[in-house]
Amino acid sequence: MLIQKLNSLPVFWALLAIPAIPMIYVYASGAKIAMDLLHPTGEFSARFMIIAMIISPLLTIFGNRPWTAWLLRRRRSFGLAAFAYAMLHLIFYLLDIEELKPILAEFWAPGIWTGWAALFLFLPLAITSNNRSMQWLKQRWKTLQRLVYAAALLTLAHWLLIHDGVTGALVHFIPLGALQLLRMIIIYARRHESAAKTDSRAAKQ
Repeated sequence: MLIQKLNSLPVFWALLAIPAIPMIYVYASGAKIAMDLLHPTGEFSARFMIIAMIISPLLTIFGNRPWTAWLLRRRRSFGLAAFAYAMLHLIFYLLDIEELKPILAEFWAPGIWTGWAALFLFLPLAITSNNRSMQWLKQRWKTLQRLVYAAALLTLAHWLLIHDGVTGALVHFIPLGALQLLRMIIIYARRHESAAKTDSRAAKQ
């Protein structure tokens, strides 16, 4: 019973919220300014997005195992956590800039508009991340969810353009890219093998 409660979604959500608690506390206490919290909030948003995105490749590579099934059941939570930290990132950005005029003035800077674009793509994904939307949109839901790939590329561009170093961004995104590539190779190989078997059976008939 205790293990089930610890493994419940409310507890899992509480765990996902833990990184945000000290960030909000240090800002509220005046120990740090909003600018200091832009990078950590953005980084956690990217991390949770990447975790949500690597679940499909892991399923393709390792199959339906207990741990991959556990991740799959929580993919939606990771995606929503990514959006929540992106919103927190936006809040600290607005608190740092403070006024609308300088926000608009730098909007079209490559490092800025890529972040806004990633957030705008995250928005419909977060809004439709529920069972009712899945039932309403049907096959269109999966098509909509593919926007996450564009959001990931924009997030990577935003990270690279905003920060001087590229190490942090690459450390996070290279594993994602490698797993997605391996997933495509495996899918292609399986389809090729299936087509070859079909052709072989047709030839024997």
